[in-house]
Amino acid sequence: MRVVGQNDKKRMWRLGVRTGLATLALAALASGCGKDDGTVEPAGGQPLQAPPARALDSYAEKLRAAQAARAAAAKRWGLKKVPLTAPPPPAKKPRITTRDGFEVDGHERLELPPVFTTVPVEEKVVFLTIDDGAEKDPGFLRMMTELKVPYSAFLSDYVVNDDYGYFKDMQKRGVSLHNHTLRHPYLPALSHAEQKREICGMQDVIEKRYGTRPVLFRPPYGNYDKATLRAAKSCGITHVPLWNEEVFADHWEYREWDRRIRAGDIVLSHFRGRDDWDGTMRDMVRRFLDKVTAEGYAVARLEDYL
Repeated sequence: MRVVGQNDKKRMWRLGVRTGLATLALAALASGCGKDDGTVEPAGGQPLQAPPARALDSYAEKLRAAQAARAAAAKRWGLKKVPLTAPPPPAKKPRITTRDGFEVDGHERLELPPVFTTVPVEEKVVFLTIDDGAEKDPGFLRMMTELKVPYSAFLSDYVVNDDYGYFKDMQKRGVSLHNHTLRHPYLPALSHAEQKREICGMQDVIEKRYGTRPVLFRPPYGNYDKATLRAAKSCGITHVPLWNEEVFADHWEYREWDRRIRAGDIVLSHFRGRDDWDGTMRDMVRRFLDKVTAEGYAVARLEDYL
């Protein structure tokens, strides 16, 4: 049998004190004798602060306020339901590969950017992407900001160059601006050098006007060839997202035969108004959000998954 020495006695005494204090604190919490200000009154009469509880209360209050603001915005903009909130971005981003049938000769060997229409995800999220930049509706910017709906813009210089400031405002609101060529040509009809001028030229415009050099590129009309992807890679492009659905102001169109939205789908739309559509961009947003929300999908930020 080991003899209990002086050091052991000291350790036992300190342990006893700590145990006693812990017991008192637990008893006070269990008795519900806390004050309304979030403090707990133990036996000694000195209040014990409870910052974790206060922090949780504050966080819950912020969530309630944010949800109330989103509900008010949904009503103000004429939505049928409040849009669902996307989950936090994944800690580990999914591996993006080229969709079967969308490869070009030597795609993997040349390490060309993947071409894809859907992001492999576990959550029920979809991604909204909007092309070109012809329509510049201030109401659309307010709507998306108030609803806190993320989207990605793919710009062509020939239609944005009359108002670069509109897209600067968009960028300040947290939207990422990406490459959709200078003049929106049918790329496979051009030489490699011509395609490179279209893609790298738009890289230069976005860098000059908005301070960033994009890594996402969408070919006009979704058409590309091997030269397109080689040129895109040489210009610094890492991903080529296409789309699985397209939404307009008055209808949807689908790539898949069963006309269904799937988790991780990329949805395409355009910066268009009444000159091209039977409606406005705000009408398009309402049609998009009413459908995805009714089917249980939240809208996530594409860049968070790539």
